[in-house]
Amino acid sequence: MNGATVAAERPAVPAWRDTKKWMWPAALIVPMLPFASFGIAHKSGIDAWWWFGPAIIFVLIPAVDGFVGDDGGNPPEELVAMLQEDRYYRWMTFLYLPLQYAGLVLGCYAWTHSPPNLIGRVGMIFAIGSVSGIAINTAHELGHKREDMERWLSKIALATSMYGHFYVEHNRGHHIRVATAEDPASARMGESFWAFWPRTVAGSLRSALHLEWRRFRNKGESPWTYRNDVLNAWAMTVVLYGVLVAVFGWSALVFLVLQGIVGFSLLEAVNYLEHYGLLREKNAAGRYVKVSPLHSWNSNRLATNLFLYQLQRHSDHHANPLRRYQVLRHFDESPQLPGGYAKMIVLALFPPVWRRVIDPRVIAHYGGDLSLVNIHPKARRRIEATWGRRETVGAVR
Repeated sequence: MNGATVAAERPAVPAWRDTKKWMWPAALIVPMLPFASFGIAHKSGIDAWWWFGPAIIFVLIPAVDGFVGDDGGNPPEELVAMLQEDRYYRWMTFLYLPLQYAGLVLGCYAWTHSPPNLIGRVGMIFAIGSVSGIAINTAHELGHKREDMERWLSKIALATSMYGHFYVEHNRGHHIRVATAEDPASARMGESFWAFWPRTVAGSLRSALHLEWRRFRNKGESPWTYRNDVLNAWAMTVVLYGVLVAVFGWSALVFLVLQGIVGFSLLEAVNYLEHYGLLREKNAAGRYVKVSPLHSWNSNRLATNLFLYQLQRHSDHHANPLRRYQVLRHFDESPQLPGGYAKMIVLALFPPVWRRVIDPRVIAHYGGDLSLVNIHPKARRRIEATWGRRETVGAVR
């Protein structure tokens, strides 16, 4: 058998390349924004420059999304294994952490040594808090992987936002109960973000503690151990905050706690829009059907996907949680958001606007059948009065 014959019999590799490969460093711009804010504010004497980062995230990025548009391409399945093994993509997540921590130290220094005015202080809280919140997305990507190092890095990324229990609740709670009435991280149609926030914060905490305590109880062991993933994740926050308070003084603790609240609130705003109103049906045995691409809201807005490691391709993530961000796919059958996450978070803060934009899309997704919708109990009467009398619902895009 000659070389030409061997070459002819070898399976052809699709002629495809990742056109976004060299765009992924854009995700590292976010943790660098506080440094730009500090430098410009210090040089100009205008403390309002601390709002520069939040303006980039919630104003400029949505504007770029609208200009650039969508990216609906999927990598060929034949190349998925190779793409997942390419360590370049992993380093794009690893590098977020040192920048995240450096920004937190910078924030403590600015808060205690050259404190800005009230406008600047609030801007600083939101600037650093946004970095901590988006770091939870980095933790989300790392925490789903099998490698021990990536899982520990996930907890380290969560430490700045005081949300270490997310590591347990998201992987073993949310992914099991997603798009059901029992899931504290799945928002119900008619439930405002402001009603969802306390329910998901408290519910996720209770769920994480229950899941981890049950894990040790089933093994006949005490949960009071360093191997408890809730306790060791929280310990990282205690150590981190303790060191920073020892270096910068007790006033830094106020800043640390406030930016942490902003951080995990940003996460919960994302949770709010990812599964709003979506519900998994129950089969004949009374069990929820398997998670599919139908149970998560998607967005292919290119700019936001670059900044969030394609978190917006959330349907594929829930159907295949071990897939790395660079190979997540778009599915035509998934419900589509009318904008990227940054834009949708802003809309979610204003319930009347949010309902006007999203509720018709929920109804259209289920063909007008309210029995298929995850409805907030307190809003059921209003929703049935508004949508129940409509015989047909057109597709909304």
